[in-house]
Amino acid sequence: MLSRTADHLFWMSRYTERAENTARMLDVNYQTSLLPQSAAVAQVGWEGLLSISELLPAYTAKYGQAITPRNVMDFMVRDESNPSSIVACLRAARENARAVRGALTTEVWETQNATWLKLASYLKTQDFERDPGAFFEWVKHRSHLSRGVAIGTMLQDEAFHFYRMGTFLERADNTARLLDVKFHAVQSDFFGAASELDQEYDFYHWSAILRSVSGFEVYRKVYRDVISPERVAELLILRADMPRSLAASLNEVVNNLNVVANDLSDETLRRAGKLQAELRFGRIDEILSTGLHAYLTQFLDRVNELGGRISQDFLVPTH
Repeated sequence: MLSRTADHLFWMSRYTERAENTARMLDVNYQTSLLPQSAAVAQVGWEGLLSISELLPAYTAKYGQAITPRNVMDFMVRDESNPSSIVACLRAARENARAVRGALTTEVWETQNATWLKLASYLKTQDFERDPGAFFEWVKHRSHLSRGVAIGTMLQDEAFHFYRMGTFLERADNTARLLDVKFHAVQSDFFGAASELDQEYDFYHWSAILRSVSGFEVYRKVYRDVISPERVAELLILRADMPRSLAASLNEVVNNLNVVANDLSDETLRRAGKLQAELRFGRIDEILSTGLHAYLTQFLDRVNELGGRISQDFLVPTH
């Protein structure tokens, strides 16, 4: 398969997944902002979201130092100058799909195209402002639909494996960022160092995070206990049977890398396999003893490096 085609498929899936995960991160902050809390605590949460997404400088350049929920939502949803906004991601996903229309089934193309057309009409109305939560659910639903149609209709050849690789690299990145949002909100690298106010609302914050990754029912089924930060972290980092965990995402990346491996990819496979093994045999107490924020920051660096190596080994960049 042409490297340029692989690149478009890889980024089509990454942008679709990124739009979904941007919606998930915004939904966490939106839901927690409805809880009884001080304005200062709410401000830290929105600022943390921008910091984790590495968008704080771009935001302040446009909106100034005042960080308000309305401005953050506008920046992360509608702002076409922000490459990580939902509108920018879904537009990029559609453009990548259009560039390789011949490599896609009709159903995959029509799903991507219809999502973009509906989004354009959606944002022209006041529906988003009236109910942001419903909009975020719509974005997640369209991403689920896109993945399901691809799995159900695409030939499982190299094109399919590059599509899947992009999805799970992006998912690993975003699950790590989503977890880290919480720790920027409490301004602590250790669970035990949380403020009294944070401890008071800890259950509600972690419940919102679990719901944002469709993990609330999963948590109850696995642990059958009250929600604790340590177990939430374990579920979303080390549990390979949790679909959005770091371990599950790396398993998929490695599986798809093995299928498309070539003479240039030995080092990439080694690094991916090493990261996969660390997650497979890791222990949550060891991770927490070094600080969750530090661990997730290092993980994000390694995932980004892995994405760069995949591009170097297989793809002709079109971005």
